Amino acid sequence: MSDNIFVCYPRCTTCKKAEKWLAEQGIAVTVRDIKEDNPTEKELRQWHEKSGLPLKRFFNTSGLKYKELGLKDKLPSMSEDEQYALLATDGMLVGFKEKEWLEKLI
Repeated sequence: MSDNIFVCYPRCTTCKKAEKWLAEQGIAVTVRDIKEDNPTEKELRQWHEKSGLPLKRFFNTSGLKYKELGLKDKLPSMSEDEQYALLATDGMLVGFKEKEWLEKLI
C-alpha cells in the first residue's frame, strides 16, 4: 500500500489519464474511488495547504455539479469553511494538469 492517495472517479477519462501518467513517472499510488469515499474536510485542508493553490482550484469548474449549484457566482461570497464542507460532500476536485503535477511531484 502506498502513502500516495490517488482520489479519482474510475470511469473518468481524465482520471485514467492521470493514473497512467503517475505510473509512467514511477509514482506508486493507492486508488480511492471518490464516489465511494469522499475526501474529508480535514484531508482537503491538508491538501490545500500543501498545494499552494487557491481553494477555488479544488473545484471542478467544468463539472455538472459546479454548474448546477451556480458556484461561479456563489464561491466568492462563501467562507473557506463553507467551501471545504461543500467539497467534502461531493468531491468536486481539481483535475489533471500535467505541467502542474510535474512541478509538484517530480
